[in-house]
Amino acid sequence: MTRVLAICRKPPKPILKHTLLRAIAMLAPPAVAVSIYDRIGDLPHFNPDLEETPGPAVLDFRRRLQESDAVLISSPEYAHGVPGVLKNALDWIVGSGELVDKPVALINASPQSTHAYVSLAETIAVMSARLVKNACVTLPFWNKTLDVRGVAAHPEISSLLMKSIFEFVNAIEDRRIESPGFL
Repeated sequence: MTRVLAICRKPPKPILKHTLLRAIAMLAPPAVAVSIYDRIGDLPHFNPDLEETPGPAVLDFRRRLQESDAVLISSPEYAHGVPGVLKNALDWIVGSGELVDKPVALINASPQSTHAYVSLAETIAVMSARLVKNACVTLPFWNKTLDVRGVAAHPEISSLLMKSIFEFVNAIEDRRIESPGFL
């Protein structure tokens, strides 16, 4: 079983990124378990002085990352960058290293959102994660009226998401062959 942790912020109402990740979980092959971690907004503000004793929310986030084979991130763009809540979550794992050599894919729901994608890719690289470029996808358009089932049934969107999943799983499997100790 391949375990993918999908990260986004839990919305007060349905939003694109959360809907996309739920659709990816629905479209994933049976041998791929996609779990959504949408509690990044519950993490305390990063403080390097507390990195060794971060508290239960951070420890749970770190544990979920450690237990995953790969990470999928869907992030909006705010002011030409990554939202603070996601950057905060990533700051909590820079020193502890949960993303080191872990395959990561990025899902972008808007072709106009290019700055956050570039910034997030740079952050992922600095953290020594393996950005799986063939699994990263930017959707060409978005119909905000689609729910999870609508996204999964939409021919163009579901095709792009399934291609992303396929590429991601292949990269994870390739990594397992290269490093037998890999989860």
